Amino acid sequence: MPEEVSSGELNKFLFHEDTVDKVLEYLMTNGIRVAGGERLGKTIVFAKNQRHADYICERFDANYPNHAGKFAQVITHNINDAKDLIEKFKMPEKAPHIAISVDMLDTGIDVPEAVNLVFVKMVRSKTKFWQMIGSGTRLSHDLFSIGHDKTEFRVFNFCQNLEYFSQPMVPSTGVGVTSLSERIFTTRLDLLERLDALDTLADEREEVAGILRARLASMNDDNFLVRPHLELVERFRGLVAWGQPDHAELASLRSDIARLPDQLDPEHEDAKRFDVLVLNAQLATVNGEPFERERTRIVRLASALEDLSNVPIVAAQLELIQAVQADEWWVDASYQMLEAVRRKLRLLIPLIERVRRGQVFSDFEDAIGEGEHIVLPGTGGFGGGRVEFAQFRRKAESFLREHLAEAAVAKVRSGEPLIAADVEELQRILVAAGIGDDESFAEASERAGNFGRFVRGLVGLDRAAAKLAFNAFLDDRRFSRKQIEFVEIVINELADQGVVEAGRFYESPYSGLALTPEDLFGRADLFAQLETLSAVMSDNDDSGDWHRS
Repeated sequence: MPEEVSSGELNKFLFHEDTVDKVLEYLMTNGIRVAGGERLGKTIVFAKNQRHADYICERFDANYPNHAGKFAQVITHNINDAKDLIEKFKMPEKAPHIAISVDMLDTGIDVPEAVNLVFVKMVRSKTKFWQMIGSGTRLSHDLFSIGHDKTEFRVFNFCQNLEYFSQPMVPSTGVGVTSLSERIFTTRLDLLERLDALDTLADEREEVAGILRARLASMNDDNFLVRPHLELVERFRGLVAWGQPDHAELASLRSDIARLPDQLDPEHEDAKRFDVLVLNAQLATVNGEPFERERTRIVRLASALEDLSNVPIVAAQLELIQAVQADEWWVDASYQMLEAVRRKLRLLIPLIERVRRGQVFSDFEDAIGEGEHIVLPGTGGFGGGRVEFAQFRRKAESFLREHLAEAAVAKVRSGEPLIAADVEELQRILVAAGIGDDESFAEASERAGNFGRFVRGLVGLDRAAAKLAFNAFLDDRRFSRKQIEFVEIVINELADQGVVEAGRFYESPYSGLALTPEDLFGRADLFAQLETLSAVMSDNDDSGDWHRS
């Protein structure tokens, strides 16, 4: 190795095409990403001089021609609109997302969203070095999604600056976010594989294959990420390869192709999140598996869209939006029905207020703790005695939720008052299924107040019925956003649990909007809301205690 490298040799190194491409490839592969993993986070590239900055930008545009002149831009004192570009760089959603700078951004630009700092020049001033590092230290709330703040930034150290200043840093874990595009691609591969195994839905199968093939067709052959896999990409651009790919080919597509960049028109992050949601529901449908979690999220999004029915493009799909919220729609929900929902509603989802979208599109990993063996007293009922109430309740809930179409159960969910004959029919259905007895029914009535209220607590209230009941209350008045959100929580709780106790208004999540409901509503509005709630729970209403308190 030479003892030293002259400035001339260093310049040749910095301007070498393969070197610049490798730097950009490493950044695009390992940089922190935002927008559901769809886009590289705000990035500052510290270049040596103007010519070097221009060359880096040229190589980026050559590899990403669909982003040419937008995504990565040079910001130096020699650029006429440099101040305008800096202002755009400070805006989270606006391009440029990569700012290639010479000196101009070295002194610590205030961009809280900056998460990647790329050093492709030597820095020998300690003060200046720390100012440059400071560009990544600004805090940014909700950067990755609602409730997921900026907790780190990454330094890409290509010119030994950290070593020069003897500054060790916490190494990156290298764990990246799986992008929405990759998740969509792999889920469609799973769908394709399952449809091939079933040998049904031939038209739908060809449509899925066509969408996958279109993505490969849009990839740029000259991109440094695509080039190593070009043979596989070119093969699956043809129709023949999609005839019925084997497991090995599908595995290669998942591991090597799904993450590659394409040149399809960019789409809103939330539209793609909706794609993932519906595709998972479709996959569960063709697998014959339950998908209650996906269903709940789709219904909540539809409910939020219905609140925007004054927007013309939403109003055009209002019939579908309302239908999806009804339980009956889901009884025979098919792959094709879900695909229609995906296609017609996906571009409307970004219209929903960002905070409300964040509540629906949660993305977390569950963890199950260590199991513990507990001896439960009073379980002698397995020998022929009465079944414990907790077990009776669990069995009754499972059975009734599987038989929502039964007339008596449907009446409970509709919010209609129950008569004695309805209660008798509910008990008859349960007895016929081998669930419960007179003693169980009596205890259920005692605990809940009456048997109809007990059953509604198991099966919930039809969401459409709950919303309809509160429409008049909302239409007669002009409410604030927090007041409307309070009512929506009531509707959600009615749909999930069938009843809302008066005391719940003083607990979470209601207390998150106001310490007490009296702080949020006037006396007349609060009583009007309680009267509406009382009418919804007509045959099992306890709200009178509220008025007396």
